[in-house]
Amino acid sequence: MGHLQRMRSVLKCVLFVPITLCAIYLIPPSVKLLTGFMPMEKCHLESAKMLNLDSSVDASLNLQSRPDVLTCTYWKAAIIWEGMFDPRLYDEMHKMKGSSVALTVFAVGRYLDAYLHTFLNSSEQHFMVGLPVTYYVFTDMPEKVPNIKLSPLRSMKVIKVEKNSRWQDVSMMRMKSISDVIESDIRHHCTHVFCFDVDQVFTGRFGSEALGDSVALLHAHYYRLPKYLYTYDRNPNSKAYMETGDFYYHAAIFGGSWKNVKALTEACYQGIMEDKQNNVEALWHDESHLNKYMLLHKPSKVLSPEYCWDTSIGFRTDIQVTRLLWAPKYYDTLRTP
Repeated sequence: MGHLQRMRSVLKCVLFVPITLCAIYLIPPSVKLLTGFMPMEKCHLESAKMLNLDSSVDASLNLQSRPDVLTCTYWKAAIIWEGMFDPRLYDEMHKMKGSSVALTVFAVGRYLDAYLHTFLNSSEQHFMVGLPVTYYVFTDMPEKVPNIKLSPLRSMKVIKVEKNSRWQDVSMMRMKSISDVIESDIRHHCTHVFCFDVDQVFTGRFGSEALGDSVALLHAHYYRLPKYLYTYDRNPNSKAYMETGDFYYHAAIFGGSWKNVKALTEACYQGIMEDKQNNVEALWHDESHLNKYMLLHKPSKVLSPEYCWDTSIGFRTDIQVTRLLWAPKYYDTLRTP
């Protein structure tokens, strides 16, 4: 009976995933536009002082300034949207506290030539401007890392990693690499860590309002969809298995204090390795494990899709600014051996 139940669960997952992916990614632009009119829940808190505050300045957030979107979670974490915060207050507070940020990014194989120069240049213009930032660039070709002119208080460290034969393994194994460099280096120099995919471009302020103990990002393609369309890993044999969750988070960006990012990456890596031992691979690889972790360990701050937007979705009235954009994806050429 147990074997039959497992087979039914696997078949359910196999049938569910293609249907869901088609519904989200293959629907015509006109339907995607209509999705933007689907109502979101509203924040149940009257004042930001009722939040579980990451820092004292979070009490200045105006949760009622954006009645068109959800501005807090049920566990009283803020969801950051344009119009809710005063950038000056956040910058002053973090400068006073001596906050410093490590930015990790992986540029392996053809991804280095295709994206890294633009990513780093745009980051210099928009990411945590005015705070100390150290770039940690993980690559299999250190000699090809572009020579970027860095602003004062900013530096770069290049870490050599092996190139995996499968892009999925590059994605999943980054969790161990990030955890290792936090232990050996970052924790001695930086208060916070932000981890990014390289195939993105900063286009607007990505500032200190995004800093927190544990920070997750709402996925641009899912934030207005009903939960039954979220592509969690529904294979009960995977450590990333989820029946349902709170939101669908995008692993292209995650961050927090160095302690919390280290705990997250260690947990995800452990789940990935246990799956490998059982000949299982989570549906969306490290992103599936990240969503499972964030279900069990709620983020203290959530970033709206402004912080990682895909222009192919089309116009949305709730996206008043774009702070980071998906770069064009060239999977056919970049992910081939």
